[in-house]
Amino acid sequence: MAIEISDNARAWIERNGGVLTVRLSSRHGCCGGGADIAVAEARTPSDLTHYRELDLDGLKLFIEPALIDQGLIVEVEGLLGLKHLFVDGSPIARRRD
Repeated sequence: MAIEISDNARAWIERNGGVLTVRLSSRHGCCGGGADIAVAEARTPSDLTHYRELDLDGLKLFIEPALIDQGLIVEVEGLLGLKHLFVDGSPIARRRD
């Protein structure tokens, strides 16, 4: 499986358009360090050239190839209308461009 999506996250994504993008996002520390973390968004990416498009039982997934089969899980958290998606799982190695 390319990525696991919890039942709660799947239901939330389906209520919000049925599209999921999972990508790397660079984060920088105060002392010059940096890391790429995986983030999940309920939208179609603006530039499709850097993503693989997959159908997961009716859910449209756009995922960066480096994140496929990395043991990642998409979850949803929050209260009432303030819910958001997040990616849990093993750490991601720095991106090789």
